[in-house]
Amino acid sequence: RVSSVLNRDVKQFGKKHMFDASEETCWNSDQGTCQWVTLDFPRTVKVSQLHIQFQGGFSSRLCTLEGCRAGEELVKISDLYPEDINAMQISFAALRAGFQVEETVLDKLKITFENSTDFFGRIVVYHLGVLGERL
Repeated sequence: RVSSVLNRDVKQFGKKHMFDASEETCWNSDQGTCQWVTLDFPRTVKVSQLHIQFQGGFSSRLCTLEGCRAGEELVKISDLYPEDINAMQISFAALRAGFQVEETVLDKLKITFENSTDFFGRIVVYHLGVLGERL
C-alpha cells in the first residue's frame, strides 16, 4: 500500500512501478507531508538490507522504518537519512553513514518519508527492494 499516487493515475505512477525493475517507471506520490509505503509479506522475513532509488529533488531527508509481526502494532525500527540523489542507495553499505538498518524479523514493514526535498511534499521512487530471508 502507498499513501497516495500522483493525480490518482495508478497506471502511470502506481506502486507496482517500484518493483518492476524498469528504469522508465516509478511510483510518484501526490503532494502532501509524510508520504509512506507499507509492505505486507506473505511469510515472516528477516530483513537485512533496504535498497531505494529516488528521483533527485523528490526524495526524503528522513525515512522512518517501522515493522511488526502479524497481529501486532507497528514499532519504530530506525531512522534513515538518504541522500537527495538519483543513484541506488543501499542500507547495508557502510559507505553511506546514517543509512543502515538492523536485521529485523517481521511480517509488515512501513517506510514513512517524513521530510520531502520537494516543496510540495512529493516523493518519487524508481526502485524499492527489501532483502533478507524467509523464516
